[in-house]
Amino acid sequence: MQDPGAHENTGLQSQPPPEEQNYGATAARVRQGPFVSVSRNGPAKRYYLIVAVLCYANLINFMDWFIVPGILLDIQKYFKLSDGDTGLLQTVFILCYMLAAPIFGYLGDRYNRKIILGAGIFFWSGVTLGSSFISELHYWIFFLSRGLVGIGTASYSTIAPTIIADLFEEGKRTTMLSIFYIFIPVGSGLGYVLAAGMADITGDWHWAFRITPCMGGLALVLLILLVPHRTQRRTAAHRALSISGTIRVAAEKPGVQRTAKTTWCQDVISLAKNWSFVWSSLGLTAMAFVTGALGMWVPLFLYRAQVLQGIVSPCLQESCNSSNSLIFGGITIGTGILGVITGAEAARRLRKINNKADPLICAMSMFISALCLYIALMVAQTNIPSTFIFIAFGELFLSVNWAVVTDILLYVVTPRRQSTAIALQILVSHLLGDAGSPYLIGIISSAIQAKNAHSFQWSFWSMQYSFIVCAFVGVFGGGFFLLTSFYIEEDRKEAERL
Repeated sequence: MQDPGAHENTGLQSQPPPEEQNYGATAARVRQGPFVSVSRNGPAKRYYLIVAVLCYANLINFMDWFIVPGILLDIQKYFKLSDGDTGLLQTVFILCYMLAAPIFGYLGDRYNRKIILGAGIFFWSGVTLGSSFISELHYWIFFLSRGLVGIGTASYSTIAPTIIADLFEEGKRTTMLSIFYIFIPVGSGLGYVLAAGMADITGDWHWAFRITPCMGGLALVLLILLVPHRTQRRTAAHRALSISGTIRVAAEKPGVQRTAKTTWCQDVISLAKNWSFVWSSLGLTAMAFVTGALGMWVPLFLYRAQVLQGIVSPCLQESCNSSNSLIFGGITIGTGILGVITGAEAARRLRKINNKADPLICAMSMFISALCLYIALMVAQTNIPSTFIFIAFGELFLSVNWAVVTDILLYVVTPRRQSTAIALQILVSHLLGDAGSPYLIGIISSAIQAKNAHSFQWSFWSMQYSFIVCAFVGVFGGGFFLLTSFYIEEDRKEAERL
């Protein structure tokens, strides 16, 4: 790692004029200074170390996302919340996350990314720790703290993938992004396991919020020590990537000029005309809707099914049985790793024979996932093991798409707009997806319960009926990815020309 020198930026200061500006996820940097340059002869070992640090921080990022669902029943009883109010917890988190994402996307395209990442890790870790000391009389502060954590994590999810994209060329880039996105389900699953485990060990669910801040502190130290202050943003080699892995260097083509700086509004207008980006973002939105609802409510849904079958007794004490969270967390980890690896490998192989392979893989995965989730809902009342199996298959096919969708964005969007595109995709997918799905499921469940006699049976049925929405949304998501396949070749070629 190079030692930061006198010419290095020390804060969020404006960059040099356009001809020397560090602009876009892969734009050129002409000015000399201490940064990690990207070699065309192959990635250096330090690149893998940088990716390892970013993956570790991504793990913590998503652990903090799913600590609350892991101990949802305890939190619901502690603050005396209805299903609708409980769902609002995750909705507040996601709303703040998605509203902050475009801001960090803008900053990530124009300012020092390492400083933004470090500030975000420090902020969300501190707020998470503080939320563990909130009393039951101030539930609104707990809601507020979840929103602030969402703002902090947005800085990381928006910017970290662009650093990885700058370090590697197309073939290796897909692999590195796949590894990075494996830590979404791994972190999510560990969030359940950590929350449930700490609640069981200590008998107090508050301790679940006191572990990840320590991990976040370590991530911040590693970021400071191991990630360079500046990473060179790619130009020619990355700008001319083709889906087949062939590199055609734009700078070597006669008449190709460096693209002038554009405004954020111009970037957004251009992205809105990119139909591959639009339809794949809507497909991702459907994925987010289903994932958000499942992540929030599945352990509680399974608990109610078990109470209805007489497998477990109703939870009356403060610390409730968390075995469902532990099992679901394990399923999330296993299916997430397998799904991301399978999706990336299937995409790599099928691209060689079909340029539309990526969106077709995503479409088929969504259709199969929707079917599995519907079957899981139908058998939950009579067979819990079968429910776990079909939930596992549903999550597996959802996980197939994570890295593939991101790679679609990276080759249909011109490099200098990639941070903005990722930020907008985060905004749309969460606004119409998992920002509202936990709350919607909770509201429907509460409305059904309000119209029927209070009983364990209706408590289960209300959740079951509300969950059916997810299966239909999954089918719509598959349709959006099919539409993406109609435009992807044209949009890829257009991105190569820019």
